Amino acid sequence: METENTKKEYTNGEITVVWEAGKCIHSGNCVRNNSAVFQPKEKPWIKIDASSSEKIMETVNKCPSGALTFYRNK
Repeated sequence: METENTKKEYTNGEITVVWEAGKCIHSGNCVRNNSAVFQPKEKPWIKIDASSSEKIMETVNKCPSGALTFYRNK
């Protein structure tokens, strides 16, 4: 089980997705918008290589809680 302070990062080399478990309100936007990447029943639940960086960024931007964020790698 994830703790409230859990913060995990997933990278594909181009972008890094940051997930903060304590902020997640389980809206399901990530799964509905990009189910190839966001698979909550799997470990790890974010399959960063399963989609384009652009689609992942679009999906992360729809996260209402801010639990998912991303940054571009240099």
